Amino acid sequence: MKTIKDVLMNIQQVDHSRRNDIQAKLDDLTKPQGSLGRLEELAMRYCLITGKDKPVLNKKIIFTCAGDHGVTKEGVSAYPSAVTPQMVMNFLRGGAGVNVLARQAGVRVIVVDMGVDHDFEPAADLEIRKIGRGTANMAVGPAMTREQAEASIMAGVGLVEKYRDGLDIIGTGDMGIGNTTPSSAIVSVITGADPELVTGRGTGIDDASLKNKVSTIRKAIAVNRPDRSDALDVLAKVGGFEIGGIAGLVLGAAMCRIPVVVDGFISTAGALIAAELCPAVKEYVIAAHRSVEIGHRKMLERLEQRPLLDLDLRLGEGTGAALGISLVDSGLRILAEMATFSSAGVSEKSTEQVVS
Repeated sequence: MKTIKDVLMNIQQVDHSRRNDIQAKLDDLTKPQGSLGRLEELAMRYCLITGKDKPVLNKKIIFTCAGDHGVTKEGVSAYPSAVTPQMVMNFLRGGAGVNVLARQAGVRVIVVDMGVDHDFEPAADLEIRKIGRGTANMAVGPAMTREQAEASIMAGVGLVEKYRDGLDIIGTGDMGIGNTTPSSAIVSVITGADPELVTGRGTGIDDASLKNKVSTIRKAIAVNRPDRSDALDVLAKVGGFEIGGIAGLVLGAAMCRIPVVVDGFISTAGALIAAELCPAVKEYVIAAHRSVEIGHRKMLERLEQRPLLDLDLRLGEGTGAALGISLVDSGLRILAEMATFSSAGVSEKSTEQVVS
């Protein structure tokens, strides 16, 4: 059976040897050099990651990973845990925000039950990879065992392997009432930032609840003493099953040389776990946007990512990933479909100097 160690051994650094050739193609397009900004950057990054010259995004999937959290017993969320399975059903019916934006971008949404406290009937676009019926309450002990943490990551890797044939790009999304709390705990532990500086309002809690949320995270860290140098320990002590699944998606994408567009705060917590396990995956990650959650900036800095968008988003689900994939698609279409100066008969920039 494949282990995390096996996966890490099969992840390679992105090969930059073709950069000059790709840049020459971008510069030959009928536009001033660099005038399409980050769309050109996305085309470059995609080609370097995949090794393709003129790629086309045909098979696009967002994996929305769902899980429940025992820490909700501490009153850290404005919504009850019952909302998690209810939203999973909404995803499967196509009625959620991620479904709307994914349809617009031509992206398939696959919902993954990583640890929801509910038994779902088999359905199209539903993957059951349940590690447990929600995590334990991290405020009184570890959220999960180390074995469960590894299993959650390997479940994400397994999803990439299952769908990898012809898969051009991956997006990540999440659903889990209470999951901004473990995400804040993860970034606090890994970066050393005080919990108060990386903890936001999540689903919209009031001031008193926010104070309680920060206190709960402090307690969880003190009780569990996660080892910041051991990402698997951090995930086990203060993480979530869906966060582990997202970490696995990122690792699996890197292993298969597939770009992965990461959504907001919770998805980036998963990417952070992946990058702590294997720093090389940072180059495979495309940060879709900057979340309203205050801890997201610290995560992005740690991952050395500059987000594509800043739209005050805080929904999760993969909504930002759908928008990000659309931008990647735009960049690749520019590379593949735009005329060159020679083919269009357009004069290039004059190299003559004007003398006064």
